[in-house]
Amino acid sequence: MSDAILQARGLTRQFGGLTAVGEVSLACDRGQVHAVIGPNGAGKSTLLNLLSGDLPASAGCVVLEGRDITGLAPEQISQLGIARSYQKTNLFLPFTAFENCRIAAQSRLASSLHFFRPALARDDVNAAARRALDQVGLADRGTVAVSALSHGEQRQVEIAMALATRPRVLLLDEPLAGMGAEESARIVDLLRALAINHAILLVEHDMDAVFAVANTLTVMVNGRVLVSGTPAQIRSSHAVQEAYLGVDSE
Repeated sequence: MSDAILQARGLTRQFGGLTAVGEVSLACDRGQVHAVIGPNGAGKSTLLNLLSGDLPASAGCVVLEGRDITGLAPEQISQLGIARSYQKTNLFLPFTAFENCRIAAQSRLASSLHFFRPALARDDVNAAARRALDQVGLADRGTVAVSALSHGEQRQVEIAMALATRPRVLLLDEPLAGMGAEESARIVDLLRALAINHAILLVEHDMDAVFAVANTLTVMVNGRVLVSGTPAQIRSSHAVQEAYLGVDSE
């Protein structure tokens, strides 16, 4: 895993006597989509929380391009180039799509002490926000309040906000949740495009989308890695069929 941008090494999180994530190791490479799948309660979202710094690890470490970032605060990890989305959209609903992205882009300013300078005067910030909206296919929806956007478009705005921070790694937690077939297909195409210049770790329950976009899959059960491999290897795994798909290997 030496060429990986982001690595989890023996990552563990315990809540009292419960091990939510146990000794998980995986790697994310630029140009690749690494999907983490498993039944509800498998520890997938907890794993993302550990990687993003939203939860401290009980053991193990997180390594970003050779640097141990375990224990850093979420804002520090974000500044280093890791962005994430959440299961539930985390947006400023009264603001426009552009304003949401501009707020995200402003987090990359060297100093936030610009009390008397209008936000619209920051050409670099505005350009980053517009670029992010264009990347997700919402260039013509920037002036629309997020509350007036469809569920799929709100998901796209959330990804755009992540992109506005200029990340190298994207941690995406169920970006297709609640979407119809057409919206899901659009997000799958977007993920393929974003993977060219990013490492993507994807948690998702839509198996059609996962197998369409992922280069590598890791299956988690009860907080631990059951198996990792290519989509073909995961499809043919009897252990996966038994533990996740509910198919008897016999």
